[in-house]
Amino acid sequence: MSWFKQLFGKKEVLQTPLFFFNTLGKEKQLFEAAPHTKEVRMYNCGPTVYGRQHIGNLSMFVFTDTLRHTLEYNDFKVKQVINFTDFGHLSSDADEGEDKMTKGLKREGLAPTLDNMRALGEKYANLFLEDIRALNIEVDKVTFPRASDFIPAQIAMIKALEEKGYAYKTKRGVYFDTSRFPDYGKLGNINLEGQKEGARIGKDPEKRNPIDFLLWKNDKKLGWDSPWGKGFPGWHIECSAMIRATLGLQIDIHTGGIEHIPVHHNNEIAQSESATGKKPLARFWLHRAHLQLEGAKIAKSEGNVVYLSDIIERGFHPLSLRYLLLSAHYRTSANFTWEALGAAQTAYAKLLAMRLKSQKVSPPGFSQTTLAWKQKFTERINDDLDTPGALAVLWEMTKDEELPSEELLAALLDFDSVLGLNLSEPDEAARRLAATETKKEITLDSLPEDIRTLIKEREEARENKDWPRADELRTKIENLGYALEDSASGTRVFEP
Repeated sequence: MSWFKQLFGKKEVLQTPLFFFNTLGKEKQLFEAAPHTKEVRMYNCGPTVYGRQHIGNLSMFVFTDTLRHTLEYNDFKVKQVINFTDFGHLSSDADEGEDKMTKGLKREGLAPTLDNMRALGEKYANLFLEDIRALNIEVDKVTFPRASDFIPAQIAMIKALEEKGYAYKTKRGVYFDTSRFPDYGKLGNINLEGQKEGARIGKDPEKRNPIDFLLWKNDKKLGWDSPWGKGFPGWHIECSAMIRATLGLQIDIHTGGIEHIPVHHNNEIAQSESATGKKPLARFWLHRAHLQLEGAKIAKSEGNVVYLSDIIERGFHPLSLRYLLLSAHYRTSANFTWEALGAAQTAYAKLLAMRLKSQKVSPPGFSQTTLAWKQKFTERINDDLDTPGALAVLWEMTKDEELPSEELLAALLDFDSVLGLNLSEPDEAARRLAATETKKEITLDSLPEDIRTLIKEREEARENKDWPRADELRTKIENLGYALEDSASGTRVFEP
């Protein structure tokens, strides 16, 4: 329940229709729960855990978390699943290239065994969970199945497709016959002729159609036993099997990146609906646009990548990144720059300062002014997660001189139940950040020499990634009466 409802009661909250842009149909559609239930079953395509996830990957889960909050804000109960792919994801969605998990094993000097693959997956799954916790994503509310735990379910689904005539064997493995599914490509209205022209058959001359995809890939060295020999399931079948096992035959919302639309998600639809007798896999499909880095594609291979740890090491609060991501609509290609992150942190600090200015959250009464702002915010967030518009309403509200401070705080906390900036219980780093908004900045030249020396030592410790020493020096400087803020341009110092 939102802060607003706790304070004022459900009867005071206005109802606003909820719309999402459904890729299946390519238009905004009214979202309502399935008949006789208020529960929403949602599956979010998760990471392949062969390495640390960069901020482009993490942006997906800020989106899905905001989506969850919006559903809950509208009184839905949410059952959410984010999968971990810990085997079998080839570097190309079209069943080509090197297996990403095997690539990770090679990078870390580990032998290609199932035990090592599972250990590698758990290592990077835990790092992923650590990162999204820092972005204030409540992992305890989400189920995180590992693909390797659902091998029998995937084998059973492939067998069912084979028995129904949707699959055929080759020397390479088992393929799904796309010609048997007339609706193939319906998600996103994919140009199948163009896709067929760009597809390659050369890897397996036994393929019947260029866009047929692997359900099972034979591998005599690594994998599991199956009716078709040793190997492992194709990447696409894992999601269909895990959806079926964790959420049922049909779900309400399926999400992913825009790159998943032409191949991965159309493959999911084809195999799932063929196995279940054409029962629709998902009612709504939502896709996030890519995050760019300094105007270019994020690419590990080209060294154009930023991790959340890089952001924290530069002195930014991780929720400043969340604020930056919220400032762009999920269907637009947002651009990350250090300058933009700095501006986001400044805005976040101002919100924190407003929140910490008063600890009283229960207003003495109810005003139509507060309800009007609540209505404006809800209209924006219910219009296909218009987070930039919702933030604009929030900032406009803070300038309303007729709004009592207690009600302003209550509304901020209510809005934050969607935005997820943790204004209700800011951590110590956020409190320090808020303090910079109420203090005067001091130039380094005007500081006493001993303080300048300590700051220089701390910057050297940070450059050497000696974080315990840097924290020790920060505490020493603050005990001498100065507040510090680390930024992209260096350390800023504020008066006590």
